[in-house]
Amino acid sequence: MHGGGGTRRQKEMRRRLHDLAPRIPYLDAHAVLRAALAAHLKHLPPSIALWQALTTHIRHAHSDYDLLLDEGYERSAARFFVIDEMNALLERWGSKRRIDISDDITPNEDGE
Repeated sequence: MHGGGGTRRQKEMRRRLHDLAPRIPYLDAHAVLRAALAAHLKHLPPSIALWQALTTHIRHAHSDYDLLLDEGYERSAARFFVIDEMNALLERWGSKRRIDISDDITPNEDGE
């Protein structure tokens, strides 16, 4: 996750992700950085793009969110039920920041 070339924004994103979640596994970090650097998030400051990419990645790759949607739960209900699971992973990855239900019920940039 550290080192490497890239644009100033890419370097800043790598540094900020390390600060945000210092124990994130490499493969997860790679996926989060790729998402945070996507064109539809380019207009956002790096800290916001990273948080959005990180929480979206955790929700889809490390929680039961998609399973709950498949079972017919509304998006807001599915998000409510996975918040503790997501926050536990953020803690394991060394993040001091947590997801709050009041912050997490609005749609992401990708409309989910």
